[in-house]
Amino acid sequence: MQNFNLFGEKVEEKSSSKRQKSDSAYRTISEVADGIGVATHVLRFWETKFSQIQPVKRQGGRRYYRPEDVQLIEKIHDLLHNQGYTIRGVQGLLKVDKKLEQSPIGEERAVSHTDTAQILAELKNLKEFLNS
Repeated sequence: MQNFNLFGEKVEEKSSSKRQKSDSAYRTISEVADGIGVATHVLRFWETKFSQIQPVKRQGGRRYYRPEDVQLIEKIHDLLHNQGYTIRGVQGLLKVDKKLEQSPIGEERAVSHTDTAQILAELKNLKEFLNS
C-alpha cells in the first residue's frame, strides 16, 4: 500500500527496524529496561540499592549506561528474577564476590578440591553440633 502526503505526493515508508548499536555504545535507561524486560523505575530503584550501578548522567539528569553497567544489570536481573535471590542477597553477593560483576550470565564459578573438602568438613562439624 502506498502512502500519500497532504499534497497527494507519494511518501516512502520509513524502515521500522532500528539501527543496531555497537556493543561498546552507551545505552539509555529505556534501551536497558526494554532489553531486560523491566520498567525504567525499576532500574532507578536498583541504582539506590546497588552502588555498583553508576550510569553517566548528562544534562537534565539523563542516564547513559556503559556496557559494563548493562552487564551488571543483566546479572542482577538474573539473580533476582531467575535464581530467586532477594535484593539483600544480591547485595551480599556483590560485596563478597567482586568478580560477579564481570562474570557472564549463567557462568558458574569453579570450586577447587580444597574448597570442597573444607566445605564438607564444616558441614560435618555443623551436623555434629546440631545433633548434640
